[in-house]
Amino acid sequence: MWSLSFKPPEIIQARVLTRLPDALRQPRRTDWVDANKPGHVMDSFLEGPVFDRAGNLYVTDIPYGRIFRITPVLDWQLVVQYEGWPNGVAIHADGSLWIADYRRGILKLDAASGAIEPVLAHRNSESFKGVNDLTFDSDGRLFFTDQGQTGLHDPTGRVYRLGTDGKLDLLLSNAPSPNGIAVSEDGKLLFVAVTRGNQVWRAPLLPDGSISKMGAFQSFFGTSGPDGLALADDGSLVVAHASLGGAFVLNARGEITHFVRSPGGQTVTNVAFRPGTRELVMTESATGTVLSAELPVAGVPLFSHRS
Repeated sequence: MWSLSFKPPEIIQARVLTRLPDALRQPRRTDWVDANKPGHVMDSFLEGPVFDRAGNLYVTDIPYGRIFRITPVLDWQLVVQYEGWPNGVAIHADGSLWIADYRRGILKLDAASGAIEPVLAHRNSESFKGVNDLTFDSDGRLFFTDQGQTGLHDPTGRVYRLGTDGKLDLLLSNAPSPNGIAVSEDGKLLFVAVTRGNQVWRAPLLPDGSISKMGAFQSFFGTSGPDGLALADDGSLVVAHASLGGAFVLNARGEITHFVRSPGGQTVTNVAFRPGTRELVMTESATGTVLSAELPVAGVPLFSHRS
């Protein structure tokens, strides 16, 4: 005889690291707010945290087309404001910021000059539904989600991989709202946060580049669902949940071991590790706040920080 023993997750209390200064808030209606938060007047919606090699933290402000740099001493600097809806950001090994822009596709930003150039605006002349998040694997291939307004009513969200040779592969086309995305350090596993399905999906990445046996790694509940993802160096996966007020830590078996609780605000959308540390930062988008917490393990080295 044997039995499973399920332990309640350990609670880790996050703290406020910094918040968008009042002078940078823009309380007005936008098309993005009307479509995604109808009836609300918002002053920001922060997502996409990512650290550069100098320790600066970048975040996006979707409705207002802004990207901010938060310095190590927590000064906020506007890097660029443009006509677009920037969601996730990933930093290339060359230092450029690659942006998943819901309206414009995949863009590349030179943070020093503020210059933006398109990388990929469509696939075979067909517009994307609305790209959401992106990540590089250890070989520099770009994985990104094409979420749009998909959901259980329309499970046609997509996941793509853009090779270093420019080849674009469609890996998945039946997800109800694919959002956050992560690739294991060894390049053998793909994780996708499926927001409206309230699940995280997991699939092996095969040697020929295809995926196989995509399955539900963990299921959640709530009015929204899993959003951004981050990997820890012990194989754990950190999952931001956009309506449950925090982030879940899943071990390699998909069990919830920890819950990182927001001190205020339920809309925890994205997560990132400060490179080389156990510090996790989280965006609480509804209040324009960046949160911080210490986890038991550090994050995996990202493509941008590999030597």
